[in-house]
Amino acid sequence: MRQAAIASVVILAVLLGAAFIAAEDRGRAEFSVFGGSRGEVPFTHRQHQEKLNDCNICLDYFPQQKDAIKSMKEKGELEKKLVMNKLCTKCHKAEKAAGNKTGPITCSQCHIRKKG
Repeated sequence: MRQAAIASVVILAVLLGAAFIAAEDRGRAEFSVFGGSRGEVPFTHRQHQEKLNDCNICLDYFPQQKDAIKSMKEKGELEKKLVMNKLCTKCHKAEKAAGNKTGPITCSQCHIRKKG
């Protein structure tokens, strides 16, 4: 009987932990689309989180809130091409130089122009 009670407590703790993690993950964007005059730029947030393991790389520049980049652009608080030149391509080029798999490093590799 005691073993069944302990097992029940352990199972409950695991389920509560899983529910907490799932709730926390819902607050994170899986995929975002940024833009500019050259077209949209898809961004896989989770993929970058898993690869970098350091959210502060980006959060030093951007507040941790929904649509932070869009909001900063609208307020004129975002230096032109900051994201591309100081974050994305800088990191991607460093990864490529180190011989690692990396993301796009040129404008046309990132930006997707809408057809039509």
